[in-house]
Amino acid sequence: MIREARDTDWPAIWPILREAFATGDTYPFPPDIAEDDAHRAWMAVPRATYVADEDGQILGTYYLKPNQPGLGAHVCNAGYIVAKGARGRGLGRALCAHSLEEARRLGFRAMQFNLVVSTNERARRLWPEMGFATVGTLPGAFRHAEYGYVDALVMYRAL
Repeated sequence: MIREARDTDWPAIWPILREAFATGDTYPFPPDIAEDDAHRAWMAVPRATYVADEDGQILGTYYLKPNQPGLGAHVCNAGYIVAKGARGRGLGRALCAHSLEEARRLGFRAMQFNLVVSTNERARRLWPEMGFATVGTLPGAFRHAEYGYVDALVMYRAL
């Protein structure tokens, strides 16, 4: 079940985020991000945050927020993380499909991913299957923990 996150979900969300950020291979957050900073970025700043809940266990999460303020606020940005132990079960696809519906419901007209790391093969396969097109490449825009400076893709989809 994918539902809107509650404050009481944070203790289950934080380990998922911490593990993903610590790898330094898909998200630009510092690998040693403080919990308060992660909470602000994932729960406080976004317009809405959601979790995939299976029998009370949080397996994944995503957020929706305006990509830009004011005159660009009709385009949303989303970020997704699936718990390491829950990967390979189609949960990323389910979270994305849910986010597209929620984004429409919230009045967004498009969704944009600003920093899809070029070495993130799962994302590079899934996002086009979900209707996203690469609209730009940012050379060396991501400092990957293992590979150094790698390209990042900007991907976009009208809703």
